[in-house]
Amino acid sequence: MSERPRRRGRPPRDAAAEGPGARERILEAARAEFAARGYDKTSVRGIARSAGVDPALVHHYFGTKDDVFAAAIEMSFEPALVVPAVLGAGPEGVGERLARTFLGVWENPATRAPLLAILRSALTHEAAATVLRGFVLRRLLERVAGELRVPDPKFRAELAASHMIGIAILRYVVRVEPLASADPERIVAMVAPALQRYLTEEIEATEATGETEA
Repeated sequence: MSERPRRRGRPPRDAAAEGPGARERILEAARAEFAARGYDKTSVRGIARSAGVDPALVHHYFGTKDDVFAAAIEMSFEPALVVPAVLGAGPEGVGERLARTFLGVWENPATRAPLLAILRSALTHEAAATVLRGFVLRRLLERVAGELRVPDPKFRAELAASHMIGIAILRYVVRVEPLASADPERIVAMVAPALQRYLTEEIEATEATGETEA
């Protein structure tokens, strides 16, 4: 007797290996796949195979590959923990906390490998860059700047993002010396004042003095 044709859509529970840890397994598999293969060569089918689930379950939990990619980034950064840690008790010292938190994520071997793959993918693939831009700005820096109640929070967030992502590229991807081997605390001390200025200081427009040259 021939087998019945397989239906499309979300698979039955037993075929999907569904359970309390299914979503977490998919995320772990996605992070590993993106780290090993990069954005372009990673597929939903490959993530599902690595997680031991049906591809339909990946779509059920996350939607598209871009959505899985965004979730894998979030898993590394954990904005629910990062944002409160950066904001702390108020604007004083936010630049130092941002620099230390960002570098701490990169210095941790458990999160560095997938973040390297994510950053490399963003440098070579526009879809990955779009996802990373959206995550860094909306989920992290815009939330930080917005909580600080400063003018032009998006612009300030972009300045802070450009500073920190530039450091990540030179230190961890290109490995330019002496930045690549510099003590993280030295980097924090150097960049914190700039981040503090981006995120907290009022920007006053300069007005013409009316003086003219003789």
